[in-house]
Amino acid sequence: MEDNGYRKRKKLRQNGVVGPLLTDLYQITMAYAYWKSGKKKDVAVFDLFFRQNPFQGEFTIFAGLEECLKFLENFHYSESDIIYLKETLPSTIESEFFDYLKNLTAKDVTVHAIEEGSVVFPRVPLLRVEGPLIIVQLLETTFLTLINFASLMATNAARYRIAAGKQVSLLEFGLRRAQGPDGGLSASRYAYVGGFDGTSNVLAGKLFNIPVRGTHAHSYITSFTGTHDLHTKTLRHRVTGEEHDMLTLCQEWRKELAKHLETLTEEASDGELAALIAFAIAFPDGFMVLVDTYDVKRYYAVLLMHIFLFVHRSGLLNFCAVAMALNNLGYKALGIRIDSGDLAYLSNRARETFMLVAEKYDLPWFAKLTIVASNDINEETILSLNEQGHKIDCFGIGTHLVTCQRQPALGCVYKMVEINGQPRIKLSQEVGKVTMPGCKSAYRLYGANGHALIDLLQRSVENPPQVGEKVLCRHPFEESKRAYVIPTCVEELYKLYWKDGKICQTLPTLEGIRDRVQTSLKTLRQDHKRNLNPTPYKVAVSDELYNFIHDLWLQNAPIGELF
Repeated sequence: MEDNGYRKRKKLRQNGVVGPLLTDLYQITMAYAYWKSGKKKDVAVFDLFFRQNPFQGEFTIFAGLEECLKFLENFHYSESDIIYLKETLPSTIESEFFDYLKNLTAKDVTVHAIEEGSVVFPRVPLLRVEGPLIIVQLLETTFLTLINFASLMATNAARYRIAAGKQVSLLEFGLRRAQGPDGGLSASRYAYVGGFDGTSNVLAGKLFNIPVRGTHAHSYITSFTGTHDLHTKTLRHRVTGEEHDMLTLCQEWRKELAKHLETLTEEASDGELAALIAFAIAFPDGFMVLVDTYDVKRYYAVLLMHIFLFVHRSGLLNFCAVAMALNNLGYKALGIRIDSGDLAYLSNRARETFMLVAEKYDLPWFAKLTIVASNDINEETILSLNEQGHKIDCFGIGTHLVTCQRQPALGCVYKMVEINGQPRIKLSQEVGKVTMPGCKSAYRLYGANGHALIDLLQRSVENPPQVGEKVLCRHPFEESKRAYVIPTCVEELYKLYWKDGKICQTLPTLEGIRDRVQTSLKTLRQDHKRNLNPTPYKVAVSDELYNFIHDLWLQNAPIGELF
């Protein structure tokens, strides 16, 4: 049931692969050790966070929360799960432990989280998970696998969206290159969340209601060797219904257009023309085709005429001929896809050709035909094409997007920060790996210009910062780094999402999460979002939390002895 982009359901549909056994073995062996040592009633708090933004950037998009809530809602060891564990775990494990697992649910767990689709930063916990030690420990691996890739993927997509700008469409074409079917589905979903406009993944379209887009492969073109392969040559007029010979009409237009495009019909492939005619007859309202199957190059002409010739003479000429024939029958072509070569140059030549035809035949819409570019595109490719002044309307992006080739993992961690009301701290020789103990709250403080200024972590027992009141913000580990902030707006980052076995918030649709990404990104200054040398966003702790961390550090750090 829809309500302003939000939905209410009795139970969320869950990926069938996601269940209590989607975990590391040591989670279950730890659970038994906890159980055996009498820790069933111990209560723990865990923080899920990451230590560094991906892709050498200074922001991350939080995604995967809904999947975590589905997991909590459906958490249950089935009979077959118990049978498998009995067969797999050591025979010395007491049978009562399996009875305990059989009755285990997430009803006693409490989860506070940042809103899905929000911009987030290192060290600020995305989730705060509280509850019985055994169950919250068993959630670790599954939560991490549901959040790590989702957040990495959404962040990657958001970066592509920033690079491409608002006016260019982005399509995800990566299923065939993804890490398996589940990786492909997740990539399609979170690419859309991050700002992509559609996907080629049909199952993702069905499951997540994402717009599905596509053209055809080069094999479709090469499957036609000539016009004799056309078994159907006619198409009915859109208005009158009268049948017309498309082959003859297209051949006439190709001869006509060749004069104006300064090329020869002999340079165009008849097999390609046949393939495009067949596609147009099949999809007269959706004529979007590849034009670079055949590269026909005339280097001597370049030297003699001192002009750049459009290297895809066959595809572009054949496309325009079929598009004009469709126009005669009351249809409008959509555009072309270029999958190889110099994309900036070719897109400009294609746009010039479309404008020439539009002016010659008084068809303004022809000048605006869509130009789609693919061909192993990454973020840097788009930025370079921007500098070259491309005329591309849409990028189809696959491998670099869905595999996150620039950085294949986000590195979220899940750390205990409290047990039975007592704070816990993990110490390390690497200061960056020292955890911040205790139950914490998080706030985003905004400056006078309306942009997010700093994220502030406090102990949960502290009063929240107030608008217009001076707040001392400290670096968690460097004593001299501190500053006062007088916020014009204070945003509390955590909401209660799970308690007493129930989801506590109405959850946004995928569209709602997608909108949240763009709204949240707008709160950042442009220098935080730029591709090259972005300004680091500041995350601080309150004075009280700073002192709490360092007192506990001293209490737990061993005292050395010199000999």
